[in-house]
Amino acid sequence: MAKKVAICTLGCKVNTYESEAVKKQFENHGYISVDFSDSADVYIINTCTVTHLGDRKSRQMIRRTKQINPYSTLVVMGCYAQVAPDEVEKIEEVDIIVGTAQKAHIYDAVAEFLENNKKQNLVCDISHKTDFEELEVTSYEGRTRAILKIQDGCNNFCSYCIIPYARGRIRSRSIESSVNEAKRLAAHGFCEIVLVGIHIASFGRDTGESLIDLLTQLNNIDGIKRIRMGSLEPTLFSDEFTQKLSKLPKICRHFHLSLQSGCDETLKRMNRKYTTADYMESVKRIRTAFEDAAITTDIMVGFPGETDAEFDSTMKFIDEVSFAEAHIFKYSIRRGTVAEKMPNQVAPEVKEERSKRLIELTKKTHDEFLTSHIDKEVSVLFEREYKGKKGYYEGKTDNYITVIAKSDTDVSGEIKGVKIHSVKKGVAEGTILS
Repeated sequence: MAKKVAICTLGCKVNTYESEAVKKQFENHGYISVDFSDSADVYIINTCTVTHLGDRKSRQMIRRTKQINPYSTLVVMGCYAQVAPDEVEKIEEVDIIVGTAQKAHIYDAVAEFLENNKKQNLVCDISHKTDFEELEVTSYEGRTRAILKIQDGCNNFCSYCIIPYARGRIRSRSIESSVNEAKRLAAHGFCEIVLVGIHIASFGRDTGESLIDLLTQLNNIDGIKRIRMGSLEPTLFSDEFTQKLSKLPKICRHFHLSLQSGCDETLKRMNRKYTTADYMESVKRIRTAFEDAAITTDIMVGFPGETDAEFDSTMKFIDEVSFAEAHIFKYSIRRGTVAEKMPNQVAPEVKEERSKRLIELTKKTHDEFLTSHIDKEVSVLFEREYKGKKGYYEGKTDNYITVIAKSDTDVSGEIKGVKIHSVKKGVAEGTILS
């Protein structure tokens, strides 16, 4: 009987890509992939450590696993394992610990463990790693868009962020390798690819290549109809880059520009490399070059020293930008970062109140962005049947609006023209055009 492997992925799309690559290792050796709640021979938890909630959720999943099958092998990998290997090693249920390197050898580590039953800690010093670890993904079960990892690591060392310690310095995948994987994904029927990395804007700085050259080559691949980019730094969008980007017709009009704060004093304490004026210039360049562009972002509340006046500056700036969507999260102390020792830590109840105000404001700008598309014709990549309405299918526009439309046939995986006629609860509804 074939052995079974189950993978739980916490955190970002980079983790999603790496989990998929690890799953393929096991499938290539005859394992069957099953849901994480099912009984399996091998469980793999790909952890996150961006916030303390990520740490806690990682520990909860680790302890829950052997309750499902006490005789299974448990692998803990990823960012939490990298920054806190001693903590993970103390958890009795864990058999193998892998950080953010050595992911290409997880199957081999499991095979060795099954042979000698000896606990393994494979976490290495990521700060000295200089090469991009090649993994390979050719398909994503149940998905219509494919993730393509092009970069790892970050050199910015923002004062609140643990990621440079978890992921190391910037390491770029070669354009040749990235393009080859994109071609394989296109051959498997994926018409949209999502480029991900820890700091995509730094792609090529270590290799002498450039992000715009990669995007240009991806744009020329037959079968790829959309290219979407993950989180980006606003400093990337110079006049030259934005103009070159606007000439690539497959680039999605969805740009996730990390903001964190709309106050210059707060940004300085965060060690961010831009001001609100720099950010707004990038937004203006994008909106000039791309009609109906969706600008989305991340915003942190309650950073150490954030006063009422600084928070009000953030509220005013966010209202001025009018984001299509925003992820609001509360600052949490990350051990080993500069911000951990900063004075004037903000009280939890203040963070909660500010978070609610920001969520309310960004919901308003999100609704305004959606309603501005009523009576417009859009292009939708349908993904699946919509659970809320029988006979309806849901998908995304290239500027990341969720759209549902009625269809007598299954349109999953197809790009269709749709005319939007209404918006309700964050979802646009339209009619598929003949």
